[in-house]
Amino acid sequence: MALTYQRKFEKKGFYHIAGVDEAGRGPLAGPLVCAAVIFSPSFRHALINDSKQLTDQERRKLFPFIMEHALSVSYQMIEPEIIDRLNIYRATQQGMMTVIQSLTIKPDFVITDAMKLPTLDIPYEPLIKGDTKALPVAAASIIAKVIRDDYMLQLHEQYPHFQFHLHKGYPTPLHLTLLKRYGPLKGIHRFSYRPVQDALNQKVFLI
Repeated sequence: MALTYQRKFEKKGFYHIAGVDEAGRGPLAGPLVCAAVIFSPSFRHALINDSKQLTDQERRKLFPFIMEHALSVSYQMIEPEIIDRLNIYRATQQGMMTVIQSLTIKPDFVITDAMKLPTLDIPYEPLIKGDTKALPVAAASIIAKVIRDDYMLQLHEQYPHFQFHLHKGYPTPLHLTLLKRYGPLKGIHRFSYRPVQDALNQKVFLI
């Protein structure tokens, strides 16, 4: 699948176009991960696509390829405490601003996956479903997803009873059941999210 939306900006003279995306806005546990990727205008790869449309094996095969062939890659993990303090929307904005500023090459244009960045001093477009239309956004989605999944696998090693390797912190029936059984983990769960609040209140009530 050819993700070529960025070419319209290349034709306008923009050379370093950064794609920005995130992974982990919906989960009840674990970090939000934002990532930014810049490719050279000549870069093409038929298999890079929205991370949600790829298998875990495909993402993990593409991850080192992107890291090797991109002109610049940056990413950041935003911890649950920050998400709780700012809210997920503002935490995503802040994370995206950070990864853009952390690129070793300053982009002259930015494409985000639908996220508005009103304080960004670089021309940009918040493209709806950008990870299915623009190659660097799709690549950023892969970077963010793999990094977050790896972190959740590490959490599984620390807290095997929560089975983070199966649900990655998302509000699946399994995760909700375990959350009610054990209560939320400080520093791991997002206490501003309603299901986590409900589980916490239930545990307090039972005590």
